[in-house]
This record gives sequence, C-alpha cells and structure tokens, in this order.
Amino acid sequence: MSFRREKYIPKGGPDGGDGGKGGDVVILADSSLMSLESLGAHQRFTAEDGAAGGKNKRHGRNGRDLVIKVPAGTVIRDAARGNVLRDLERPGASVIIARGGQGGRGNSRFATATDRTPRRAEPGGAGESRDLALELKLIADAGLIGLPNAGKSTLLGRLSSARPRVAPYPFTTLTPNLGVIERDHETYVIADVPGLIEGASQGRGLGDRFLRHLERTRVLVHLVDASDDRPLGEAYGAVRAEIAAHGGELAAKREIVVLSKLDLVADRADLAGRARAAGLAAYCVSALTGEGVLDLIEALLEGIAAARREEERRPRPE
Repeated sequence: MSFRREKYIPKGGPDGGDGGKGGDVVILADSSLMSLESLGAHQRFTAEDGAAGGKNKRHGRNGRDLVIKVPAGTVIRDAARGNVLRDLERPGASVIIARGGQGGRGNSRFATATDRTPRRAEPGGAGESRDLALELKLIADAGLIGLPNAGKSTLLGRLSSARPRVAPYPFTTLTPNLGVIERDHETYVIADVPGLIEGASQGRGLGDRFLRHLERTRVLVHLVDASDDRPLGEAYGAVRAEIAAHGGELAAKREIVVLSKLDLVADRADLAGRARAAGLAAYCVSALTGEGVLDLIEALLEGIAAARREEERRPRPE
C-alpha cells in the first residue's frame, strides 16, 4: 500500500504496485542422469518467492522457477494417495508439479470513483505444496535376467563398455548396471538386473524393485548357467514364474535364452541334450572367452530392431 508523495504533489493518489508471482516447481527428465541418488539428501524443494510490489505502481519481480532434474523413466506419485501424477518416460519431458502463488494486488488496483484513496492491498497467495514419491524405472533396449550368479554382469562387460562388479557368489549386483553397445552410429542400452530368486515378485531379495526395471526393456536376455548340475528347465522355469507373477506385459516381451558359462562345460554334447530335454532353443555363450558372443549380439540387435518397429506401428495414446 503506497501513495504518491512528491514535492508539488503532497497528496497524490494510490500508487502501490502488484506483487510478483511465486516460482513454479518443475520436474524435468534429463538424459544425462541415471539414478535418483542426487535427490536423496534433500527433503524439501522450494521455488523462489515473488518480490513485493513497489511505489509508482512498480510490479514486483516474479520468482524464479525451480527445476528438479531426474532420469528419464521417473514415475511421479502422490506420496499420500499413491496415484501416478506423471510418467516422465522420455528425455526432455517435464511437468509443473507445484505452482507458485499469484502476486497480490497493490492499493492502486482498488481505487474507484467513490474510494479514491483505498487503504488496503491484497496479500499474495500461497503456492502449492505437495509430498511426492519418485520411482525410477530404467529405460533400456534389453535386460539381462536370470538366477543369481548366472553370469549376467560378466556378459554385460563383454557385450558393452560397462565394467560391472563381478564375483563368483550370489547378489554381487545390488543395483541395476547399464552398458551400451554401439553399432553403425546407433546405441543400444543393456541393463543388468540383479539376480531373481523364488518369491522375487513378492519382494523377496528386493526382487519386486528389480522387476520394475524390466517393464521398459524391449528384449529380455535370459541367462541360464550351463555349468549347473540342475536341470536347465528348472532354473529357466523359476525365473519365468516370477516374471509371470509380476504381471503386466513383462511376460509377453521378446526373449532370447542364453546358456552361459560355456567355458566350464566339459561335455558339449551332453549340454545340447539337456537343452533339448528342457525345450530350450538357446545360444551357448562364454562371456569369459567370448565364444558365441558375436552371434548373440546379432540376434539381440535384430530383436531390438524388430521391437522398435512394433512400437512405431503401435498407436500412441493421446
């Protein structure tokens, strides 16, 4: 609230300016980010307040928007209700998740023929506030699946430029690792998902968290340890059962079956018979020596290309 006061205008009219609008909170999908880890230290995000209006009907500056960058594939949920507010599936996608309050009106706005000296101004409105839960579903062309210690991390390192941690015991991989295959100026992203165990779809071994990362892959590469004495169909069926129990479209995705650790198999003829008995048409691969890897890469890239073509033909939701 302000009145014009100058040397020769001692009793000027109202000249209070409007306040600026508060900044919005925007969430933006950034292709350079791979995890939500950078947000873990922050519990509260606040955009800038709008500035107050001034004399001579000066409008207050609008507050700057706050842009929170997250990886593509981030699902934004209302923390209390659990409903999805926005799925930032593509890089560059953004959403205004909380709008800033409108600036209040200065007293110059309230002048009328009957009230030429209004002594009131309007306070600015409060901005929106909400609690969110962010969930990341990795976007990859292919996902490596299998029981713990099936050789997924070793194969990822052989297929791509990734250098995941590798050790001969279960659950070496505790978070998904990403690798990239480059071919003819095209890049293909491969995700190594931690090993699945029985009950993974119900959360055992954090399996429910890992399974969600497969929902956006185009092709599943299912590794079965060929050096294991158990029937191949038993190991294969255990993982497929968890995928089916997870629900959704996961079970219908393209799948390439790989018999891994070929270098540890002494009797190749026996392995072929075991695969036939399990009804598996599989690629036999040794990630350690590289045997069979080139054939697998060709099949994998062909499967990804076919899946991409299917996506292009699929009508997009409006």
